Order: sequence, then C-alpha cells, then structure tokens
Amino acid sequence: MAGLYFHIPFCRRICAYCDFFRSAELKWLPAAVQAMHTEMDEQRDFLCDSNIRTIYFGGGTPSLVEPSQVQLLIDHAARLWDCSQVGEITLEANPDDITPEYVAALRSTDVNRVSLGVQSFDDEELRFMNRRHSAADAVAAVRRLQDAGIENITIDLIFGVDGFGEQVLERSLAQALELDVQHVSAYHLTIEQNTAFHRRLERGQMRIVAEEQSEREYALVHRRLTEAGYEHYEVSNFAREGYRAQHNSSYWHGEEYLGIGTGAHSFNGRVRRWSQQPVAEYIAERRYEEEILSEQAHRNERVMTALRCAEGIDLEAFESRFGAVAKEQILQAAKLWIAQGDVVVSERRMRIPTERFLISDAVIESLFEV
Repeated sequence: MAGLYFHIPFCRRICAYCDFFRSAELKWLPAAVQAMHTEMDEQRDFLCDSNIRTIYFGGGTPSLVEPSQVQLLIDHAARLWDCSQVGEITLEANPDDITPEYVAALRSTDVNRVSLGVQSFDDEELRFMNRRHSAADAVAAVRRLQDAGIENITIDLIFGVDGFGEQVLERSLAQALELDVQHVSAYHLTIEQNTAFHRRLERGQMRIVAEEQSEREYALVHRRLTEAGYEHYEVSNFAREGYRAQHNSSYWHGEEYLGIGTGAHSFNGRVRRWSQQPVAEYIAERRYEEEILSEQAHRNERVMTALRCAEGIDLEAFESRFGAVAKEQILQAAKLWIAQGDVVVSERRMRIPTERFLISDAVIESLFEV
C-alpha cells in the first residue's frame, strides 16, 4: 500500500520558525493546483504499488484551497490509482480558515481528518511566532469541526520556545485536553537557517532554550498526555486508541509514497525524488532531483524511522532484510545505551522507552553504519 501527498506551498503569512518550502505569492495558487493535476498524470507510473491507502494535503496552508478543488484532486487520483482502500484523507488547516462556510464545504468532500496548526493556546506566544490566529480562534476552529461531525482532529503544538516555559506549555496542554481531540503532535522548536527566528538568534534577540529546560518540557508533554490516555507512539505524536496518523506512520514504516506539488518528496522503495522549483517554474514544467538509495542508506533509514516509534526495530525482520551481521552490529553499537536504560531489547525488538524519546537522535546516530 502507498500514500499520496499533495503539497500546497502557499501561506498568507510566513511563521517565524518555518523553513518548509512555501510561498506567499497567492496569485499562483490556481495555476499551481491545475499543474498538480498535470503532474499526477505525468507520474502515474512512479509507484510500484498502485494501491493507495492514505491521502494527505500538507503545506504551506492547504486550507487556502477551496474544498471543491481539494475534492477534484481526490477524484483525479481515484482515476489513476486504486483508492478503494483509502482509510484516511487528511487536510492541514490554519484555525482562522475554519469558518462555518469552509467547514460546510469541507463536509461535502471525502476529507475525514483535519490537522490544525494551533502551535500554542497562548496569545503572546502566537504573536511571537507570527501566527495569524489567536488562541480563541483555535478553540473555535476545533469546536466548529467537532460540531460539524468531523471525528478525527489532530492539533500541532510547539514547545521549547525561548521566554515561554512550562507554565505556558501547561496551559496549552490543558486546553488541548479540554478540547478532547483524537491526536496531538508536539514538536520541540528547532531554529533553522533562513527563518525569522534564526535572524533573531543571530542578533541576540532570542536564545536556544537550555537542555535541562527542554527535558523538563518534553517530560511535561509526555506525562500530561499519557496520563490523559493518549498513546505516545512516535517521538512527537500522541493518539487516542485507533487514531494514530496512518499517513505519517507509513513514512516511518518505509512504505511507498508519491508527492505531488513543488516542494513534495516521493519514494517508491528504491528511488527518492523531489522538486524544489519556484512555483512559477513548476507550473510551466516539472523538474526533479533524485537519488537511488544504497543498501547502507536503506539500513540507516530503517534504524532511524523504526527507533522514532514506540515499537522500535523488529530485529527478526531487520535480520531477514539486512543479514545477521548487520543485526549483531546494531546490538553491539547499542550496548552502552542498553546498560543505561536508554534502549531496551526484549521480545525480539529494540526500542527507546517513550519517556526517553528526547535523546532518540543521539541514539540513532550512534547506530548508523558509516
């Protein structure tokens, strides 16, 4: 089974932390959506598995696209691939786009999951991030979706923001729990180059939070959400039972996916491909860069994606795919982590305890074959 991803690289306002491929030139939006239809036709044979299991509209801000146009993309996909087993169709949205009219139109589409970019329920923190909604807007958006009968809602939160500590985070978590959404993604802020936050950092106008503060905030997120019944199933993701993000999970499990739109990535089990063209160039003609994954790259990617998830690495499957020597190598490389309790090996699996996920990058890097 494969995933289909539509990248809508447009935003009305660029957030201070964002380094995703995006554009504020909304004049190109209609032509870019039309080019996505053309690209689907051009790339219909890229996937080895033509059975689509999930569809995801990400960005950027997909809620800038009219729901009727979203449905046309879904319908077009169904003419090219087998979409009869699609169980999850997600649309990312900004809270202030979720008007009564937009929700009514969305309900007439096949979209059955909405991902809201809330980031915080604190107005001062939202202004600091240059978000274009208020905390009240975010609450109203969730309630509006719930009242319309949308039963699979996820919200994004960001923590580890300079000047906004555990008290602010606690209030955001409390509000998320009161709203009783099905899924929460909680990301530690990473300050990337070419962002407003990075420029502030260089000018000395903000700091990277101390490691101890990061650990406390991560522990708070983990504790509050798991105590409320959410499963901490991936480094940054928490779900009610039965509501794991199916599309994102397919990335972590190494499944195929096709990305449509400039800024989107694709993977068919052998080739990874992407386009980073300016929107105007993408509309005129699509160009791609690609790489064929080596055996070493496949192995390292399996280690990375598996250890980000609660289940960890299936050692039996890993040995079957990469050989007994490769399995023994990662077990040997993990000995210190195992002795410290940061990695657990049991029932033929190697995993990082969810409460220690904050150090997952260090663990994973140490297990890479170089």
